[in-house]
Amino acid sequence: MSRMSRDEGFPEFVRARRTHLRRIAYAVCGDWHRAEDLTQTALTKLYVAWPRVSRDGREEAYTRTIIVRANLDEHRRPWRRESVGLPEVERAAREPFPVEERSALFDALQALPVMQRKVVVLRHWLGLSVAETAHELRISQGTVKSHSHRGLDALRSTLEAGADSRPRPGGA
Repeated sequence: MSRMSRDEGFPEFVRARRTHLRRIAYAVCGDWHRAEDLTQTALTKLYVAWPRVSRDGREEAYTRTIIVRANLDEHRRPWRRESVGLPEVERAAREPFPVEERSALFDALQALPVMQRKVVVLRHWLGLSVAETAHELRISQGTVKSHSHRGLDALRSTLEAGADSRPRPGGA
């Protein structure tokens, strides 16, 4: 089919079937606004496929399939799962560690072997992935994991030992 016949046949189909297709979309999604969006999406995709689809006379079946699939795609999108309303995601900033705890953490980090320190800082302070850390340090991902594990264990032991030796508030 030529472009001229697409431009002639498609508008005629839309005029004749748009209301019916919108009702189908409403039956699929249960919301008139989303039904309008689904109908528009389906008609846009139908226009692109019009020469191929109209040859066989299966325009409406093709459009119904697009409506159903577009509705499924919308439900699968992550932003659809976000809640409506004011987000409670905005948490208050975490209270900074007291100076003595920050100093203890810094001292414990400095006590780590150089490579463990680099891995711990890149992975857990800067939040790089294992692959990014491996690439940055030019070591394997397995090495990043083992250095991270050993480094965190050493930090934990050092900080727990330091916490046990500090005086407790209130005497005792």
